[in-house]
Amino acid sequence: MIDGLVAAGHLGDAGEIGFRQFARQLGAVFHYQYFEQLDLLREAYFPFDPELDARSCGSHQENEAAYRRLSEEVVRVLTEANFIEITHDEIIKAFAEHALVRVKLKAPVEEYRDVRMFRRGSHMETIEIPVWRGLRRRSREIEVFDDVVMMVATRPGVDTPADARNLRWSGKRSSHKIRGGAVLFKYFRHVARADLEALYPNVRVVMSLSDQLMLGVPAIFGGIPILIKLASTLVILFLVAGFYLGVNGTLGDNDLEQALAALSGLFALGAFMLRQWGNFHRQSLIHQKQLTDNIYYRNINNNSGIFSYLIGEAEEQEWKEALVAYYCLATAAQPLTQAALGADIDELLSQRFAVSADFAINEALSRLKRLGLLDESGGMLSALPLPAAIERLETEWAQLLRPT
Repeated sequence: MIDGLVAAGHLGDAGEIGFRQFARQLGAVFHYQYFEQLDLLREAYFPFDPELDARSCGSHQENEAAYRRLSEEVVRVLTEANFIEITHDEIIKAFAEHALVRVKLKAPVEEYRDVRMFRRGSHMETIEIPVWRGLRRRSREIEVFDDVVMMVATRPGVDTPADARNLRWSGKRSSHKIRGGAVLFKYFRHVARADLEALYPNVRVVMSLSDQLMLGVPAIFGGIPILIKLASTLVILFLVAGFYLGVNGTLGDNDLEQALAALSGLFALGAFMLRQWGNFHRQSLIHQKQLTDNIYYRNINNNSGIFSYLIGEAEEQEWKEALVAYYCLATAAQPLTQAALGADIDELLSQRFAVSADFAINEALSRLKRLGLLDESGGMLSALPLPAAIERLETEWAQLLRPT
């Protein structure tokens, strides 16, 4: 960013040195301010950390107030990092679509108290999707979100039903279950809009109708001949069993041979059923692998680990916006109106950085004004000259380091 602004050639040699010093000082001030926000965010998240023992949490009323505080802090930081919340209608619409994850999914929405998603940046991509069971492929253009942050709050007081099912099947207590009242954060990169459902925790793959037909129809046609053959020999099998149990006192000459044939048929039926069951699980694992391959490697960070990243993103975005706004004002031949400044910024971003963005000019001017770097008179805006701006930032830095 600094090199790009300097390369525009409006500063001169002396101005280049001063501007680089100004940019570093501006970044240092923002970094100090956001370091405090990082501590506040971690403190707000502490009662909702899934690794925390539920007995360490406060009362229900305390947790409700703490949850509202956490939500407000997270939304504020995400907004400063230029994230936009994905509406509920967008998420529901995405549930009915598929992009890279070409499997049918079931997200346990009812297990969670609240699910919120935020995105930043998007672009269009052309992908190849299989049709006719992979015999052909066709192109499709999809919208891909550059960054996605998901906030998932579990219902307080109880573990999720998925965890309860796992415990019943395993017969032992799991150390990795999601405790009731916890809040999960997940950060993903390059996620197709139609694949938002795949980001949910505990999402599971379910067999589509085509998969059920592909497995069920052969099972029916393959099992019917075995059942027909068994029907004529099961009576003999029961007679032989009754003879050896003392219920039936007579046994024909070839009854034993027919009973053995019936047993062989039963074993064949059992083997056929096991094979179909294995095919079902094999297909489920193939689908689960497809889900994992497309989502696992897009996961950047989780839970408290995303806070440092988000704070860094918010800090960087704020610094960039303030720096660009100051540069355009400082290099302007005369004071500018806010509309003229916005036009200059859009032109600079387009020509120097090949970026088209919805620049938050109001926030940038507010930050410059808060630091005393902006002069405003009669609706005209101008920036403090570089020497005075550097001196102003040195004063601000000294005040930040002063013991309170």
